[in-house]
Amino acid sequence: MKVVLSIAGSDCSGGAGIQADLKTMCAHGVYGMTAITALTAQNTLGVRNVSPVTLSFLEEQLDACLSDIGADAIKIGMIPKEALLLPVIRKLKEYNCKNIVLDPVMISTSGKRLMDAETVKKMERELFPLCRLITPNLPEAEYLSGEKAKDYYDMEMMAEKLGKKYGCAVLIKGGHFKENRKNESDFGIDEVGENSVTDVLFENGHIYEFSEKRIENPNTHGTGCTLSSAIASNLALGYSLEEAVMRGKQYVTKVIEQGLDLGHGVGPMNHML
Repeated sequence: MKVVLSIAGSDCSGGAGIQADLKTMCAHGVYGMTAITALTAQNTLGVRNVSPVTLSFLEEQLDACLSDIGADAIKIGMIPKEALLLPVIRKLKEYNCKNIVLDPVMISTSGKRLMDAETVKKMERELFPLCRLITPNLPEAEYLSGEKAKDYYDMEMMAEKLGKKYGCAVLIKGGHFKENRKNESDFGIDEVGENSVTDVLFENGHIYEFSEKRIENPNTHGTGCTLSSAIASNLALGYSLEEAVMRGKQYVTKVIEQGLDLGHGVGPMNHML
């Protein structure tokens, strides 16, 4: 059985973080392991508190998983402070880890900063180049590139710029483009419409677009965690990056489409199809 390790925070309400990662991995038929970076007290209404683990404990978790079982792919999510990057970077190098998919949890979809500038800089310098793929949302991609995207052509240029800067593939998630879409077909995206979501991938000098229908469901807590875990799972299963992204995006669309409705805020999705 293929093995995927999630390095991320815990969501006690089960919709995001390592809980979403493990559900996604089970749905893909891979064996999931976790190295927890932080405990969070959160639910569908928001995050109440965050308690990061110690550096030594994170390092022990990584050693325990990688020295014994190993991993065919690794998904990285929330790393709440700069110091916790040190054991992650060190152990990824020590065990020569491959198929690393990083969801850089820097800026929320609402625009809230989730990571300080120094942590971002260290991640850019030392962690991004170790990855096979990073999956920033549009606000994160704009922050990293220092540019604003007006249309999908800008997203393509941004993905290429970041890919060349960091030496890894870049998937920019386009869920923020809900309105003001103009002449998408001019940019090689022929089937993008008001009811579609298109993500842009830059890999080895090539641009790929992935469009799926937009599901009108407000319960989308954990979509970023779920997508990156699905991609990592598919890479572990031997799919190419392009195929892994396509299959991951299709999976996220299906779990949103299930219409699970739990809690009083932005609820989780039904990962177990």
